[in-house]
Amino acid sequence: MKSNDLASALATPTAPLVREALTRLTLKSLESLTIESLTATEEKLREVVVDRVAAFAAQQSEDAPAPVAAYFTPTERRAAQGVTWNPFIAALTTTEETPDLRHTHTRAVRVPVREAELTDTLFADRELASALNRLAAIDPPELEDVLRVHLPTRQVTRVTA
Repeated sequence: MKSNDLASALATPTAPLVREALTRLTLKSLESLTIESLTATEEKLREVVVDRVAAFAAQQSEDAPAPVAAYFTPTERRAAQGVTWNPFIAALTTTEETPDLRHTHTRAVRVPVREAELTDTLFADRELASALNRLAAIDPPELEDVLRVHLPTRQVTRVTA
């Protein structure tokens, strides 16, 4: 089998050939494959988050210094959705240190959960929201966690408040 054929087959894990191959793997091999898959997926999602935050930062006022970091807080949504990263609360800072997140020290956009429909209309970045929520599904945040996106290094880290 050529590499293109293999890549095509693996892209559809429910295809008969791939399904049969997966059933022949040991449990340990399946677990390793799952962990490797999640790690790759998480890295790609983090890249999406950094790219979208960078695009948002680029649109900010040209009069102010360029922000270098954005912060996202978790929100407990409906019981079925669990805890997700809230893409609509961001504090941008012009320093590399973790800023004082009070509104008097940083620019912040805060949208109450009850106004989710309005948020979708006015501030929606569906790609960012999807990536953040998928990251939260892979590794659910605690309510005191803060997700930090540092633009110069392109690092996404979780900070516990």
